[in-house]
Amino acid sequence: MGEIASRRLTVTDESLELYARITGDRNPLHFDEEFARATRFGGRVAQGGITAGILNAVVAMDLPGAGSVFMSQELRYLAPVRVGDEIIGEVEVLSARDDKPIVRLAVRVTRDDGTRVLEGEASVYVMRP
Repeated sequence: MGEIASRRLTVTDESLELYARITGDRNPLHFDEEFARATRFGGRVAQGGITAGILNAVVAMDLPGAGSVFMSQELRYLAPVRVGDEIIGEVEVLSARDDKPIVRLAVRVTRDDGTRVLEGEASVYVMRP
C-alpha cells in the first residue's frame, strides 16, 4: 500500500502519427492546426490514448510489473496534452487483495508544468508464472 511508480514521455508529432496509424484516430484536433485553433483547445492536442497510454507502460514494466494487465480503468481527462509536452504517468497502490493477485491503483498523468491532465483508478490482475 502506498507504493508509487512513474515514467516520463515527451509527446512528439511522431507520437501522434504512430498512434493514428495504430488506431485510425486522425481527428483534425490532432493534425489540423487551423481547425484545432478554432476550437476551445486553441491548437492541436494529442490523442487521449497517448495520455492514458503512459499508464500501460508504468503498470506493465514497473508497478505491479511484468505480467500485469488492466481489468478496469476509470479515467477523467482534465486538461489537454500538446506536442512538446513532457507527461509523467504515475500509479499508486491503494489496495491488494489477499485472495487473488488483484491490485487497485490510483492513476495520474501530469504535464511537466505541474498541470494534472488525467486522474482515476484502475484494477490490475498480476499474472506471474
